[in-house]
This record gives sequence, C-alpha cells and structure tokens, in this order.
Amino acid sequence: MNSSPTYESAVAAVRQPRPNVGAKPDYRELIRLGSLAASSHNTQPWKFAVSGGSIRIIPDFSRRCPVVDPKDAHLFKSLGCAAENIVHAAAAQGLRAEVDFDDEERAVVVRLIPDPTCGETALARAIPSRQCTKARYDGSALDREDLATLDRAGTGEGVRVILLTDDDHKRAVTEFVNRGNKDQLSDPAWRDELFSWIRSNDRESLETGDGLSGRTSGQPSVPTWLARLLLPVLVRPKSQMKTDAASIRSSAGVAVFVAKDDDAAAWVDAGRCYERFALQATALGVSNAFINQPIEVPAVRPEFERWLGLKDEHAQLMIRFGTGPQMPFSVRRPLDDVIVSTEPNS
Repeated sequence: MNSSPTYESAVAAVRQPRPNVGAKPDYRELIRLGSLAASSHNTQPWKFAVSGGSIRIIPDFSRRCPVVDPKDAHLFKSLGCAAENIVHAAAAQGLRAEVDFDDEERAVVVRLIPDPTCGETALARAIPSRQCTKARYDGSALDREDLATLDRAGTGEGVRVILLTDDDHKRAVTEFVNRGNKDQLSDPAWRDELFSWIRSNDRESLETGDGLSGRTSGQPSVPTWLARLLLPVLVRPKSQMKTDAASIRSSAGVAVFVAKDDDAAAWVDAGRCYERFALQATALGVSNAFINQPIEVPAVRPEFERWLGLKDEHAQLMIRFGTGPQMPFSVRRPLDDVIVSTEPNS
C-alpha cells in the first residue's frame, strides 16, 4: 500500500481545526496557525522560537526574493501576517497577545498573557480557511456594512486602508497594475525568480511545502520538464495584463494598505492589518488576492501614490476583493522545519 501523502491529505493535515483541550498554552498549535498566514510567493520566510511565554517570529532571509523584494519589505509584511494569526489564535486559548518589533534582532515578538476575557472569535475560526483566491469573482458589490467592517479590520496603528469600489477607480488601478506587469514580466531576472517559486505539479508542491501551486489558480498539473518549457512562453506581459484586467473588473473593489512610515516595523504593521482584513473578509464570505505590481515597481510607485493622494504616507500592499469561489489551498512546510526552539511541554 502506498502511504505517501496526497496533496489533499497534506493540506487537510495542516489546516484541520484542532480544539485546545489543555490547561497550558499550546505553542505548537499557535505556530501552526501562524504559519497559515499569507506570504509573498508562498515563500513562508519565517522561523518561530518560543521562550519566556513569548513567540518570536524571526525572518528567514534564505527564503527572500531579492528581485521583486530587494528591501525585504514583503518579507517583513509576511512576518506581520503570521503575528496577526497568532494574536487571534491565542485569544481562542484565553491568551491576550501583545506584539512588538525587536529592531535589533529584526524579529516580531508576540507576548502571551493569560486573560479570562479572551475567547474564540470569527477571525480565529477563519484562519484555516483564509486564502488568496486568484480566480475571477462574480462582480457583485458589497453592502455598506460589510465595507465598513472591512475598513475597521484593515486599520491599525500607523496604517489605514483605502477602499476603491467604483468602476473609474478600478479602471485606473488596472492601468497601474498593467504598467507594473509590463515592467516586471519584461525583466528576465524577475521572471526567473517567479518561475523558481512556481510548483507545476503535486509532487513539487509536496516536496518543497511552499511556492505557488498551479492548483491554487486552477492551472492543470504538468510535468516539471514541460513546465520549464511552457512558462516562458505562456507567462508574458500581454497575457497577464489581460488576466489581471478581467480579474479586477470581476471584483467588488480594491483595497490599498498605506502606512505613515516605510521601514521594517511599518511593514510588519501593514502585514498585520492586511491579515486582519483577510480574516475578516473570510468570515464574511469575501475573497481577496494580491495585485501589488504598482507598489513593487519603483518607476510606478511614486505616481501611484500621487494618484491615491498620499503625501506623508506610503502604499504598502494592494488587493482586490469580492465574492468568489473557494480554490484549492496552498501547502505549508512541516512545523519542525520552521520551529527553532520551544519551551518544555510546549
């Protein structure tokens, strides 16, 4: 009998909800839920260390993307996403989480404090179901109450979210996204970096536990050798521009996360606000997917920020959102690969 895991069983193993039945904090469970956070190209650029009632989320620079993310901004936003998951997962265990950025170690510190007023919330329950849904949405609008709820979720200390829902704004965003697509997909180094994170079949996904599985965007499984031949031909500026234009048209709106500062601490905070927005969206039955091209391309970002009317703020992340289908989930690396130290009994 073949006991090798399937893609479905690997996803289920890491995303299955697990109630906390112990009296002590279950740090391993908190890290599992933290590791389900969003990350650029699903690189999962984090390590977790437990000590003194805290979880430290340490950047794993071996998993950075130097072409698309030369300043490691997305990397630190990913750490913020993981921290936000832990905040809500901890509340479900009766723990209040306080998050700080250790500038010297360049790590995120999540201190866990017993608090009987904490409990499970809709955002905590949404953690295993949150995903970046790259499919087209159904084009329907969200009502004012849901938009206001998402606005509150995406707002934090030094970070706010701009919601763009009318057709003129979506068309303007599409133009900026397409300018970014043209720049990025015309750059051989950028293309090579992207292709290195694409997993074209289940075997690749299961072996690495990371990357952009074709399943998550509805692409057929193909042998690795064939994918290496097809990707340079299929992934071109014009085709991606067409895809993104249709995807944005199908969305209820676009959300841009902006921060007062543009440093590692601000990147972490922006990641936290995005993840909280995404969890709230999931709880409301709303999908989302990144469209960060105008922020990632240095030649486009200043004009994009001027169009947004920003003066002393910086655009950090952009997504489209709306009512869409649930797609297959991405895989995750084994916990033992991302945990570097734990306390006894954790």
